[in-house]
Amino acid sequence: MDIQLVRKNDAKLSLEGPEVCREYIVTPKITFGTSTLLPGQRGDIDLGHPDSHEVFFVVKGHVLLLCEKENKIFELFEQDAILMPEGVTHTLVNIGEETAVISWSKAPSEI
Repeated sequence: MDIQLVRKNDAKLSLEGPEVCREYIVTPKITFGTSTLLPGQRGDIDLGHPDSHEVFFVVKGHVLLLCEKENKIFELFEQDAILMPEGVTHTLVNIGEETAVISWSKAPSEI
């Protein structure tokens, strides 16, 4: 595999509700992207990934990560990271006063 550089404008852009998602890297071993939420916005429910671990890292902002089926809420601040096991349903909510940017990666990838 060669080194890959992906610029923001070249990332695959999608929406999950109001959550702006950019998928930068997808290989058989890992997927990496970012999510952006404006203050007060709640992303769509992600049903989890049955064969992948997922890591969230708060680049900027203050968010809640809701795991409703597990009856758990995690408050995340800038520079916090959380590891999600396989298949955990989750939702991101920006509870801060600024735009939140969360990077995420899952491995192995689901391609």
